[in-house]
Amino acid sequence: MITLPELPYAYEALSPVISAETMRTHHDKHHAKYVENTNKLAAESGLDGRTLEDIVAEAETQKLGKLFNNAAQAWNHAFFWDCMTPERRDPQGELLSAIAGAFGDLAGLKKKFVDEGANHFASGWVWLAADGADLVVLSTHDAGTLAHDKRTPLLVCDVWEHAYYLDYKQDRLSFLERWFDTLADWEFAEAQYEAARGRHAPWTFAEAA
Repeated sequence: MITLPELPYAYEALSPVISAETMRTHHDKHHAKYVENTNKLAAESGLDGRTLEDIVAEAETQKLGKLFNNAAQAWNHAFFWDCMTPERRDPQGELLSAIAGAFGDLAGLKKKFVDEGANHFASGWVWLAADGADLVVLSTHDAGTLAHDKRTPLLVCDVWEHAYYLDYKQDRLSFLERWFDTLADWEFAEAQYEAARGRHAPWTFAEAA
């Protein structure tokens, strides 16, 4: 059985970019329901007791669509919480050099990331990921995940409407711009970049739970 992870900060810690009301609804209702459904469906599919990463991979392999959707969403949300911090600093070291190589500078990465998320049609996620030392920005639809991808996710932002609609209504662009400038946890991204280069294991759901 997997457990809903607690937020790594107070509900109001990300305000005013993300309100406490949004965080309570998003974590306590949306994320909690994905976890509840994953446990129920995993038990029905003989996958109870497996890691969430294993459940996501098996659900995709066995084409268990409902289980995949819930398990992947449970994983994505836990990763998303850890991608944010109320004490943001700019990226440093090797990651900053990789950003410069791939996007010119941090402003270039912001433009690519925000454009990808703002122009993503309907629900999904926008990611900064590493394939070894190389960086890429991409989006996934609905429950699409990098939980077991060959690329290592460094950061993700949720672009489902429930992530921003209470605070921004239909203005996803402003949400993404403020998120990137204010909440992205570059210390976390740096650790993930080191994992992508084989220096230690990447983040897993068990670390969040």
